[in-house]
Order: sequence, then C-alpha cells, then structure tokens
Amino acid sequence: MTIRKKITLWYTAFMALFVVLALCFLFVMASGRILSDTRTRLKETVLSSFGEIEYEDGVLTFDDDINYLAAGVYLSVYNGSGALIYGRIPASFSGASVLTMDRIQQVPFSGGVWYVYDFCQEVPGYGNLWVRGILPWSGMDDSLFTLLLFSLILFPFFVLCTALGGYSIIRRALKPLSSMSKTAQQISSGNDLTRRIQLPSGADEVHGLALAFDQMMDRLQASFEQEKQFTSDVSHELRTPVAVILSQCEYASQPDATQDDRREALASIRTQANRMSGLLSGLLTLARADQNRLPLRRERILLNDLAAIVCEEQQDLADSRKISLHLKADPDLWADADESMMIRLLINLISNAIRYGREGGNVWIRLTGTETEIQGHIKDDGIGIPKDQLELIWNRFYQVDPARTGGMNAGPGKEGGYGLGLPLVKWIVTAHRGTVSVSSQPGKGSVFSFRFPRFCPRPSEERSTAS
Repeated sequence: MTIRKKITLWYTAFMALFVVLALCFLFVMASGRILSDTRTRLKETVLSSFGEIEYEDGVLTFDDDINYLAAGVYLSVYNGSGALIYGRIPASFSGASVLTMDRIQQVPFSGGVWYVYDFCQEVPGYGNLWVRGILPWSGMDDSLFTLLLFSLILFPFFVLCTALGGYSIIRRALKPLSSMSKTAQQISSGNDLTRRIQLPSGADEVHGLALAFDQMMDRLQASFEQEKQFTSDVSHELRTPVAVILSQCEYASQPDATQDDRREALASIRTQANRMSGLLSGLLTLARADQNRLPLRRERILLNDLAAIVCEEQQDLADSRKISLHLKADPDLWADADESMMIRLLINLISNAIRYGREGGNVWIRLTGTETEIQGHIKDDGIGIPKDQLELIWNRFYQVDPARTGGMNAGPGKEGGYGLGLPLVKWIVTAHRGTVSVSSQPGKGSVFSFRFPRFCPRPSEERSTAS
C-alpha cells in the first residue's frame, strides 16, 4: 500500500471516529438536557394546576384552563383518601398506585417509561387535594430524532468528503516524491546524470527535498564530469612521456647503438621521467588539498623579500624569452602565512606570466598592503585569455594554448606544463582565507590579482578548510 493510501485511510478513520464520538457526546448531552427539561415541565405542570382548582359553596370546581392532557402531561386529581375525582389516566398505564409526595417515579412500559409526579396541597374549605401528572418518555423527542436522522444522512457524506479532500491534498504533497523516484530510476537505468526533478518553487518540506536532490545531482554531475575529464587529461599527459621512454629504451637496446646513442636515450628518458615526476607531484599536492590533508604551517613572513627571491629565481626563464621583470612591493609586508605555499603561489603566477608573455615584453609584479590585508597583482603583455575561457583556467589540466610548451612553471618537482599551477594557486589563496581573480584581453595581456588577510587567528598547525 502506498504512503498516500495509508495516510488517507488513517486520516479518514480518525475523522470518522472523531465524528462518531462527537455525535455520541452530543446525543448524551442533548438527551440529558431534554430529560431534565421534561422532568421540570412535569413538575411545573402539576404545581400550576392547583391554581385552576377552586372550592366554593361546598362545590369543587375546575377552570376551563386545566386540561386532562396539559403540555403532553396526563393530569388527574384525587381527594385526600386517594379517590379519583377529576382527569384521566392513560389506558396503558399501570403501576404507581400509591400517591407519593413530591417525588418523580419511573414506571416502565413497552414503549419506554412513564414519569409520575404526585403533589398534595390543601384547598381552603375542602382539605387536602392530590394532583398526579403522568408523562410518557420514549428516550427521544422529535427534535432529538430529527438531529439523529440529519446526522445519519450527513455522516457518510462528510466522511467521503474528508477522505477525498485528504487524499487530494496528500497526493499533491507527495507528488514530488514520485517524481524523485522516477528520476532516480531513470538515472540508475540510463546513467543519465542530466535529469532533474525541476519542481516549481514551493515552501514546504517536499519542495525543499526536491531542490536539495537537484542540487545534489548538479554536484554529482559536476564531480562525475570532472572525474572523466581528469582521467582523460592524466591519460593524455602520461601517454607522451611514456611513449618517448618506451621508444628511447627500444632505440638504446638496438645492437648497433653506440655509447653516445645510449647516453642520449638515457638523457631523454630522464627528461620525460622528470616531467612525469612533476605531474605526479602536482596531482598528489592537489589530492591532499582536496582531502584536507595538506596542512598550513603559518608563521610571520616578509612577503616583499619573498617576492624578490622568487623574481631572482625566475630571471633565467625571463632572460630566455627576453622578458623584463618589474617588481614593486611595499616595504615591511609582514604576513601570517605558510612560507612554502607563498613561494609556490608566486612562482606559479610569475612563471605563468613569463611563459604566456610576449617575447621581449614585460611582467609587472605589484604587492601592496593595508593594516588588514595584502594585495598582489601579476601583469603581463602576452597573448591574453579569451573571455569565454576565464573561468576555465582554474580547472585542472586546462591550458589556454595547449600547443605551446609553456603553460605553468616547468621547474623540477613543480606543476609546470600540465595545467595544475592555477588550480593550486586558487587553493593556496582560498586556504589563506583570500580570493583570486583574473582579467584579460586577448593579444594585450592578463592580470592575476589576489588578496588575503594579513593576520588570522590560528592554531600552531592549521589544516585547510578549503573545499
């Protein structure tokens, strides 16, 4: 049985039971009230009848206002010895032969019960006079019977409307769950991660669940696509050096290969092995960063001196392309940061500017600081980056111009040439609670900008919280 049917049956049964109990309570209260009013009416009718009895000139007279059947009450008058002198008794009445002063008696009969009330009062000049009132009671008067009949007619209709209305509301409320189940089955059977529930906006919990499901599928699809791209890129990057190593090994193993040929082959193998080592080092670093296993060892560092050291190290690479490095940094740029990560950040950005810069051009490095943060700008006048690729450069293995051999820095043990430098730059800045951005014009150059707080509260050894 589906959830909507279970809820509908439970809700309908509960409402039916509630209505039955409410009607029972209503009938009990109404019946009690009507019985109380009936007993009161019996007594008042008997007592008021004494006002219609007179004794004059030795004759007991009864006014025309007194009836044998007043307000549904049978009235009969007895003398002091208990003899009937006026009125009448119902033909089916038997019992209560003894007159009892001021007490309501019950005499059962086949159709219900007789209520009998006797009262004795002295009539001036005549003596004691008894008046008896007899009222039949079947347990239900006309108003109560009408209410019962009306309830029996409306009760099934009310229960049916309750069931249909509840089922309709529950069906609409649980409809997104059916869509979620159908979407999940389609994804599972067809491996199509692009399917979404796409419910219209709503404020209830089910709409929130559907929105969370779609967001989860967005992240899963992005992760899956990234994983496929990652596998493809790693395979592509490793294929060339592996092919070179295999070909050089085959070449060196030829019987007619000279000693110089073998030395040349070993040098080529070593170069390709260094490239593979750089790739694996970058992948390992990013993998540890993704798993929050790459700790930041913060310390007080002088960032302007660090930039000068990095520029000096990158001077040979700049000279090879006849590019001039221009460093301008504010003095005393003390920062609370991880020194090795800051070196890596500057190396990747500066070497990237050199390799993608215009030959014979310039690279400008500008570092400034305020009391609360440090800002950096690395500008080149090189090939630039197309506007539609500005967000893609932060993806792993992505290179704006893959035909070029530059890419990121190619130093030993670094991420150069594989498209891993900028993702690592973004992670380093984010791990230091900062932001990094890029602006570029194709053919005119690019500007990479970053900023992060100068000083942050930190434990002795902090693990990154970057995602």
